Amino acid sequence: MPRFTPPPADAVRARLLDAARDEFAEHGVTGAKVERIAAAAGSNKAQLFHYFGGKDGLYEALYVQTVTELAAEVPLDVDDLPEYAGRLHDVLVRRPWVQRLTTWHRLEGRAIEALAEARAESVAAVERAQRAGVLPRSFRPAVLLGLVEQLAAFWAETAPEGAALVAAVAPPRRRQVVVDAVAALLAR
Repeated sequence: MPRFTPPPADAVRARLLDAARDEFAEHGVTGAKVERIAAAAGSNKAQLFHYFGGKDGLYEALYVQTVTELAAEVPLDVDDLPEYAGRLHDVLVRRPWVQRLTTWHRLEGRAIEALAEARAESVAAVERAQRAGVLPRSFRPAVLLGLVEQLAAFWAETAPEGAALVAAVAPPRRRQVVVDAVAALLAR
């Protein structure tokens, strides 16, 4: 009889994270079912609990991974916030689950220490740019960064009732709208 060789731990962990992304994006933390995640990953609940300690740990690992990947793909550029917002918009269009996970995080989540530290670093970078005269000081650094990110996510966050009202802006033009809006925000 052939011996069973278990899959590498990294592969199991990655499959669980991939399956969790779809489940959490669709149902949030509260509505997600570990049974569905494990089945979609070709795994089982015991492995999910082994690697992540449970559903909350899995969600936190997924959200940290998602935000970390996003920051690596679209690094903050305080010298050109309009283009940064445009690049962020591009990624959010390609990865619609990011905004869904973020919305669920706002509704159900708690502060995640690793992300709080990264956020503080980004805000500090904006503050340094304001002090150097690169960015206007019309808003506090955290507020300015938040406004830029909200503008980048505008199309992904528009409610169904408002989507019809802004549908006249074709998808290829939406990125330019984001860039122009951030430029207007920064006008001195």
